[in-house]
Amino acid sequence: QVQLVEFGGGLVQTGGSLRLSCAASGRTSLSNGMGWFRQSPGKERELVAAISWSGGSTYYVDSVKGRFTISRDNTKHTVYVQMNSLKPEDTAVYFCAARRDIGISYTAREYDYWGQGTQVTVSS
Repeated sequence: QVQLVEFGGGLVQTGGSLRLSCAASGRTSLSNGMGWFRQSPGKERELVAAISWSGGSTYYVDSVKGRFTISRDNTKHTVYVQMNSLKPEDTAVYFCAARRDIGISYTAREYDYWGQGTQVTVSS
């Protein structure tokens, strides 16, 4: 089992920045592809960014390209997403997720472990 805990959410004005962190514990020796998802009321959970075990492959949804950067530090069992130029439409609960596989996946059902989520609110 892998436990995931997100940190770093909060309230920020339009144009501001936040960095979310996801700390993994438990069987962290597993090689995991990781992803950040978000969900706002009335909408489906959406993959925002993903990163492979090595960090060599990344994915971003079009709406965040050029603004968000996903990274990981495997020595600290932690994944980050740096969010810049935030917009009101980025407001959502952000979830960290891990796969048992080393690669990237684009669908929520292929992620095996989930954090509890952290709220990000961008005021206009």
